[in-house]
Amino acid sequence: MPAPAAADGPHGIDDLRPAAHTADPAEAESRLDGRGVRFRPRPDVPELPEVTALSWMVTDLASGKVLAAKDVHRPLPPASTLKTLFALTVLPKFSQREVHTVSLEDLAGIESGSSLAGLREDMPYQVADLWHGVFLSSGSDAVHTLASMNGGWRKTIDDMQETARRLGARDTRVASADGFDTPGQVSSAYDLTLFGQAGLTNADFAHFASTKRAQLPQEGGPDAFTIQNTNRLLVGSHGVRPYDGLIGVKNGYTTHAGNTLIAAARRDGRTLLVTLMNPQSGGRNAVYEETRALLDWGFEAAPTAAAVGVLPAMEPDELTSAPRPVAHRPRPVPLHKAGIAAQTDGVLFRRNWWFLSAAGAVGVIGAAGLGTALWRRRRTARATSPGPDPSESGPV
Repeated sequence: MPAPAAADGPHGIDDLRPAAHTADPAEAESRLDGRGVRFRPRPDVPELPEVTALSWMVTDLASGKVLAAKDVHRPLPPASTLKTLFALTVLPKFSQREVHTVSLEDLAGIESGSSLAGLREDMPYQVADLWHGVFLSSGSDAVHTLASMNGGWRKTIDDMQETARRLGARDTRVASADGFDTPGQVSSAYDLTLFGQAGLTNADFAHFASTKRAQLPQEGGPDAFTIQNTNRLLVGSHGVRPYDGLIGVKNGYTTHAGNTLIAAARRDGRTLLVTLMNPQSGGRNAVYEETRALLDWGFEAAPTAAAVGVLPAMEPDELTSAPRPVAHRPRPVPLHKAGIAAQTDGVLFRRNWWFLSAAGAVGVIGAAGLGTALWRRRRTARATSPGPDPSESGPV
């Protein structure tokens, strides 16, 4: 069976929805609040690459050091990168082996032109299948189904807003759980970085974020087909070379948001997280190539660069085990190897990657402790390509 249409590309109708950029920016007290590029030049630190994105951020996850940034609290539509907040909110609630039969009610309300995983009514899927649809195809059908299981669309939006509040993501306003452009829905490079950081403390999140290809349903059968991750920097497609050491996370595109990307990569024991929103160069792969340039710069600069800010450390809540920010860290957090490597062609993924254990829970990737951070702080949705491509359709 061929993969479903509308799983990739920028040809959506979301631009018919006005006022997607509007929101009341939250008050914030942060070293990163200022406008423009934040970077501390030093003789032993390379110059920043040319980056046209409206907002971006480079973070060393082990230490929490923000190495360089631009307008990180600028409220912008996040496109499908908002699905990271959806995953943080809903992923812990259901066993991956739980089976759910998709109903017509589950699929109600999907915006015309949305990216789809290709779920079928009256077909049973494991919850893991649904998350493959969310992370790989950026499928609104998978998001709507999981939101229905979570108690409904409105409840899920409220839950996501509460998760953002708990993480200190005060730039984020959630109006659509799948990140589809909706009036008033915004996030920021800072908040998306928090979502990526928190997500990588969860082994399931990290697994799905790094998965290149999957069978849907994964149990196979006559109606099964293969879906591929629309993150071009992860899989290498549409003229983009895969990035060595990329862990993945999430890409997005809508007409209002432009291209957005949260990307984590690990090299030589160091894990960097780059968030980039709406490149202005006009290149069809600009979001990937500008992220590549920032990752390359970050790995070279990290040993000697001075921080322009520090992310809050994340540790699991004592009652729920959900990640929460910690303003003060009395001692470094121990790191542990766990595993997860994305599958290659024809082979199921084998686990082989890094997680941070904090207070006995699965923790964030990194090589050293998350370090002491004095933190005072303070917004969604379609995945993939920067420019039109004949093979693409629908907002991600």
